Parts: sequence; C-alpha cells; structure tokens
Amino acid sequence: MQLNIEEKSSVKKVLHIEIPKEDVAKELDTAYNELKKTATVKGFRKGKIPRKILETRFSKDVHADLVPHLVQNAFSEALDEHKFNLVGGPQVDPPELTPGEALSFDISIEVMPELEAVDFKGIELKKTMYEATDQEVDAQIQMIRKTMATKEKVTEERPVKVEDFVLIDYQGFVDGAPCDAAPKVENYVMAIGSNTLPAEFSEKLLGAIPVKEMDIDVVYADDDKDEALAGKTVIYKVTLKEIQEQILPPVDDTLVENLGQYKNLDELKAAILDNLKKGYEQRTQHELSEQIFTDLLEKIEFEVPDTMVDAELQGIIAEAEQAYAQNNIKLEDVGLSQDFLKTQYRGVAEKQARRHILLGKIIDQENLELTEDELEAGYAEMALGMNASVDAVKNFFKMDGRQLEYYKHTQLEKKAVRLIIEQGSVTEVAPEVETEVSESAADVEDKTDQ
Repeated sequence: MQLNIEEKSSVKKVLHIEIPKEDVAKELDTAYNELKKTATVKGFRKGKIPRKILETRFSKDVHADLVPHLVQNAFSEALDEHKFNLVGGPQVDPPELTPGEALSFDISIEVMPELEAVDFKGIELKKTMYEATDQEVDAQIQMIRKTMATKEKVTEERPVKVEDFVLIDYQGFVDGAPCDAAPKVENYVMAIGSNTLPAEFSEKLLGAIPVKEMDIDVVYADDDKDEALAGKTVIYKVTLKEIQEQILPPVDDTLVENLGQYKNLDELKAAILDNLKKGYEQRTQHELSEQIFTDLLEKIEFEVPDTMVDAELQGIIAEAEQAYAQNNIKLEDVGLSQDFLKTQYRGVAEKQARRHILLGKIIDQENLELTEDELEAGYAEMALGMNASVDAVKNFFKMDGRQLEYYKHTQLEKKAVRLIIEQGSVTEVAPEVETEVSESAADVEDKTDQ
C-alpha cells in the first residue's frame, strides 16, 4: 500500500491511498473462490462455475462487498503506522474497483491538536465570598407562599391595581369584523403585568372598575411569531367582570406541613439556607472556571476540529429542544430552527470544545485518575440530584459503558479544574453590590388570610 499524507491544517489531514493492482487481484481471487463454493447458476454444478461466468453474473456484488473491506484494511494499516489521535469518523468517497488496476482513494480525517505542556500554575484568580442571608431565605419562603396562594373575588368597589388578577371576556376584531385568529374567550383569568396577553391589556385594565366594557387596540409587528396576526391592528372588545386578589398563606408550621417535605418552619429555613449555600458554591466554582479559561485561552492558541464543535452544537440544540418540549413547544413555535441555533451558538460551542481539549491535555500531562472514593462520591452526588439510590445510578452505568466513560471523563475534568485552582494565586474578594435587591418577605405586600 502506498500512503501520502496531505496536511490541510494542524487538525485536518487527507490520506491519499493506493492499493497495488497485485493486491487487488489477490483479494478478487479470494472473493471469487469463496463465491464459487456457494453460487448457483443454471447449467453448472455448484463449485464448478467458471470464473468468467461468476464475473459476468456477480461482479457488481463482489466489488460492492470487497471495496469497503479493502478501504477499512488500508485505513487500519495507516492508523497502526501513524497513530493518529482521531476525532470523529473518517470521510471516504467510495472508490470504483476496476479489475487489473490499482485501487486509489482519499480518506479525510480530523485529529486532536498537539499541544505543548500547559503551564497552569500560579494563575491569578479572584474568589468571590458569597454569603447566604436571612433576607434571601425570606424571599424563597415568599415565593413558596405565592405558589400556594389562593384567589378571592374583591367585593369592594375599587380600581384594578398592580398584582391583581382580573376575570375578563374578550374578542378580537379587524376592520369591524370578528378576527378568526383572536376568537371570543370567556372567563379568562389574567395576572396584571403578565405576558400571557399583549401588554396593552394590563395597561388599559389598570385603574378600571368592574363591571366595565372597553376597547383595547393592539398593533402586531410584521414579524410577530403568530403569522395570522402579524402586521394587523386588532381591536379587542373586553369586558372586565371582576377583580381577584391573591391571598397568601401565613408563614407557620401549617404552611410547611402542606409542602409535605419538612417537619416545621425551622427545618424548611435550614433546607433553604443549605440550598442557597450550595448555589453560591456552584456560582463561585463557575466564576473561577471562567477566569481560568479566559487566562489559558488567551495564552494558548490552537485549531479546533470541526467535528468537536459540531458535537457541542448538537448538545446545545438538544438541550434547547428538550427544554421547550417540557412545555409541549417546538423550536418552530417560538420562531427558532436548528440552523439558526447552529449559527447563533457556534462561538459558544467552539469555546466549549477548546476547554475540553485543554482539560484533556492537563489530565494526561498530570496523569490524573479517579480514585474509588472519588467515583463513589460522584455516584452519591448524582443519586441525590436524581432522587435515586446509589445502586440505581451504578446499574444505569453498568448498562451503558459509553455513558460511564463519559461520566468518568467529566469527573476528571472537574478534578483538573480543582487542581488548577489549588495551584493558582487566589485572592478572596467581597461580592459586588447588586443594583437589584432580591425580593424579601418585607418587600412584598402581605395579604394573609387570618
């Protein structure tokens, strides 16, 4: 076999391969000899069919079977000789086999970039020391109260105000005629300020006193996601029937009992505080990680295989589709497409691929391995997040070896990041004062049903 390697870039190569005609002839002889044992042709005994007859009848099938075999053997030989660190699969244009001639073909491959040793020691890092507060705990409890709130009709005569709910009937008209795209809806409950209906509804309803009829004009943009309404001016005939007020349950042990997870209010607060602390730990880790890769990627330049970028893109798109699917929504329903996301997030995908390459280099460079204790701790953490047993997690990985290897590599990447932080120059800093203060129980009007 003759092999010439064309270097398209540091990560792209084209293997120009030629299999001598003598080797092709031997493989053809073997193929026809095997075929001769089983082939049946009228007028000839099995095993006695002349080669010429076999070629006339079966050459197309023989060539179709033999070419992939020859290509695979040649590719394997090239890999054994040159030890390419492949990324993804090879791309081959199937060659046409002609008896008596050499078989020539090209194989395009992508390989991992070869990096010099990564100097990651002493990176200057700022570690923000976040601290969970009682105010944040109160804000979380307030959110829980809102999810468990009830609504009651306001019996006094007063105008609609912010945080009210309204009971309305509405129907859309265009040029005085009912609009099929905005049909009549009765007894619809809407939160003032929500985006379930056009913003003009909340603007016009604020300050109104039921029962009241009104017209609400809505001008839809030419590129509105609802094609049936895009570019139209719709006049909605609206009847404000009643105002409803949100009644929050009191903050006591009864509230906690209704949640069904905690024994009392103190236990709930402790759990919220613990979750806040874990969230801040993850935020700190993420910020340190971002600083690490900003530093390393500025100092180390290398090409990234398109195969890796495409794989990251597919992951991003799959996550987006899954997130929308939870609400029975498709990408097309919100004006998105896979092609749009590929263009929009290609830079993000390339950055992620660069991180994986750098971490892979550091893992090899530092001979990092997972200990049994680290692996067990990872299983326990995953089990907790999935609300499953550790044995269930282990059984899942036993059934899918590829997922286990992916999981182990992910854990090794985390270990590499921890190593970089440990050997970095870390300065602890106070959090920056945020302009938007978290909602607390004191910030929100209490409407507790006593």
